[in-house]
Amino acid sequence: MAVNEGEQSFRHPLYDLVEGMARMPGLDLAFTTADQVLSWGCEKSLWVFPMATSCCGIEFMAASSSRFDLDRIGTIPRATPRHCDVMIIAGTITVKMAPRVKKLWDQMPEPKWAIAMGSCAISGDFYRDIYSVVPGVDTFMPVDVYVPGCPPNPDHLLEGLRRLQEKIRTKRAGQFVEPDKRPVAGLQAPSIPRLGDPARDPAIDAAQLDSVRQLDPEGALRRHDAPPAPTRPAPRDPGEEG
Repeated sequence: MAVNEGEQSFRHPLYDLVEGMARMPGLDLAFTTADQVLSWGCEKSLWVFPMATSCCGIEFMAASSSRFDLDRIGTIPRATPRHCDVMIIAGTITVKMAPRVKKLWDQMPEPKWAIAMGSCAISGDFYRDIYSVVPGVDTFMPVDVYVPGCPPNPDHLLEGLRRLQEKIRTKRAGQFVEPDKRPVAGLQAPSIPRLGDPARDPAIDAAQLDSVRQLDPEGALRRHDAPPAPTRPAPRDPGEEG
């Protein structure tokens, strides 16, 4: 079976299989296992929850456009974490935003994976020394693939997704998958150890979990243990003496 357009011809093995079954039902048979089908579907249908906060988000949008077309590798951006299995953190994450990112990550069903896209998501980069910026998203959530760059091109993101597909395929085959190492070329190591590091203080995990649990439905962060704000003296009346 072929699709002919002028001198071009396109054939696909699946078309030949369907055509053979139509001519002689039961003549062509395909055998596989449920595990292989699930592994193939898990690898080839990565639904992405985009966490785009800065300029890397523009590169993610370019990767989703017609020129690069993430759909051709089965990657479809979705607007709800409950339907996604890959979170792409593209941009700077602040301390105020980190509990919300972690809460969205917890809402995603298993199995799930995370991609840190760009230098800011990996280590904070230009803003790593600012008090309000998280020095790398792997300090509060696991990261499977790092895509370095400032910002990385859509080609780099596609390569990161292919690397993730390879890791999924290897893990589904029952083989060991070595965690990716954080890129260090030109980047400063963050002051907080990454999640899962044996040198990480358990108090950091407890504090991050507590901040997620204190999020209210309206998005505010209730800080029960924070000291009360200092009271300022009332302004003096200009006409008041002495």
